[in-house]
Amino acid sequence: MIAVVQRCTRGEVRVEGKSVGALNAHGGLVVLLGVDSSDDSTHARKMAEKIAKLRVFDDAQGTMNLCASEVGASILIISQFTLLGDCSSGNRPSYIKAARPEAAQPLVDEVVLAIRATGLAVETGKFRTQMQVELVNDGPVTLIVRV
Repeated sequence: MIAVVQRCTRGEVRVEGKSVGALNAHGGLVVLLGVDSSDDSTHARKMAEKIAKLRVFDDAQGTMNLCASEVGASILIISQFTLLGDCSSGNRPSYIKAARPEAAQPLVDEVVLAIRATGLAVETGKFRTQMQVELVNDGPVTLIVRV
């Protein structure tokens, strides 16, 4: 499982011009989440824990030392199989490592539910649709997380 995690002051995902998910007024983390064909529930639980506990928010001294729950932030998770694209041969990415949609969706859902179980507000994109993602990266802080 791979995620691109961005600390944002604002984030929203739209489908057909309608908002389907957004960060709250405190901002938070916009997470682009890719599921590998070898991933399972163990990976989903580890990714959820990592995202929920990621210390990328500033404390009173300006040090990235706080997690989303400590600053009232929310999480916006957007499934993105293209993160598994392999561009090492030629110019057309190969998505052979990406999980099929029927395997990926339950694992993305599992990540979302596990983060919600920690008390964090989580919103999502809409699986298997053309989405437009708008965000304002804060910092910028952008991390690649693999589990």
